[in-house]
Amino acid sequence: MKKRLFQIGVIMALGCGVAQADGYTQADRIADMQKMAQAMQDIQSGLLYNNLDIIKAGTKVLKETVVKVRPTDEEVNNKDIYEKWLNNNLKMTNKIQKKIRNKADTLEERFADGDAVQALQEYSKIIGQCMKCHVRLRKW
Repeated sequence: MKKRLFQIGVIMALGCGVAQADGYTQADRIADMQKMAQAMQDIQSGLLYNNLDIIKAGTKVLKETVVKVRPTDEEVNNKDIYEKWLNNNLKMTNKIQKKIRNKADTLEERFADGDAVQALQEYSKIIGQCMKCHVRLRKW
């Protein structure tokens, strides 16, 4: 049994590695950004319509999508050290992703507890994290 579980684990790890090996393109990033923008619109609609199910669906998509965002292959393979450093700030990206996931969880919890005002404040903080990435990393 243990051997079989180990084999399954190895197969899953290799599968994830192959998925990551495909690379991450600018088109992938744009698609992920569009999914996150739609998720944020869904969350906002849930807040305005007082609908927890819409909020849960939006936060789920947001949390699943934000973890996919990373530097593109072009940015990673850039030969200019300075540009590579500017474009490949994984530490900041990971920190922002973690904050967005945590704030999405908090938003959902606060709204479920009946505190729509606090949920809206968490929504605002998520937008702030999005803009932090766009301003600092994407140079908007």
